[in-house]
Amino acid sequence: MFQIVFNAISAAELSQLDTLAQLDILDQFQVNQEVLAEGADERFGKIHRDGKTLYRFRCNDERVYFEIEDEQVIVHRVLHKNTLSDFLYRAELPMTNEDEDLAKSKHFWSLIDEAKAAKKA
Repeated sequence: MFQIVFNAISAAELSQLDTLAQLDILDQFQVNQEVLAEGADERFGKIHRDGKTLYRFRCNDERVYFEIEDEQVIVHRVLHKNTLSDFLYRAELPMTNEDEDLAKSKHFWSLIDEAKAAKKA
């Protein structure tokens, strides 16, 4: 099991959810090597871009985007699924595979970069 670290942006996004939703996410968000293996748990997905791997965890209507770094789970974003779906629709990306579509989206990666910059500040 990895240590889970929320950066300032993801912690703020999580805190905006109602208490039961927060507890549900924290209860279900159990990350280890077995669940990260391809297809081991359908709630987890991988997004690849420029040699980087970002993971996505689905919990009800929320999506947790994180990466593994030095035996830690660094949570970058906690986003409502409709926010991403609305973005994908507006950007006219095909809706066949959410992870592949996100990997191709420059806007999505700018959200991740913003979260990383907040961590360093």
